[in-house]
Amino acid sequence: QVQVVESGGGMVEAGDSLTLSCTATGRTFNLYAMGWFRQTPGKERKFVARIHMQTGSTLYADFSKDRFTISRDTAKMSVYLRVNSLRPEDTAVYYCAALNTGSNWQKVDYWGQGTQVTVSS
Repeated sequence: QVQVVESGGGMVEAGDSLTLSCTATGRTFNLYAMGWFRQTPGKERKFVARIHMQTGSTLYADFSKDRFTISRDTAKMSVYLRVNSLRPEDTAVYYCAALNTGSNWQKVDYWGQGTQVTVSS
């Protein structure tokens, strides 16, 4: 089994920057990709960014291309999400996700518990 744990959320002001962290532990040898989603109350969970753990190849949602940066540390089985120039509309619970080899993003294998980011104007 794999456990995924996020950290780094909190209350920030508009214009600030924030880095979220996510670490996968347990039977991680079969993980090939990790990523970030976010969700606000009453809305569906939305894709933010993802990264291939071996190659470092990244993919961003249209809204996240300019201010968000995903990175990884394969030795720690960790991924990070740097968000610059935070806006009130970035307020959400941010979830980390991990995929086993052979899986796809339509059905994530492992989710973290989520970390709340609140941006005040």
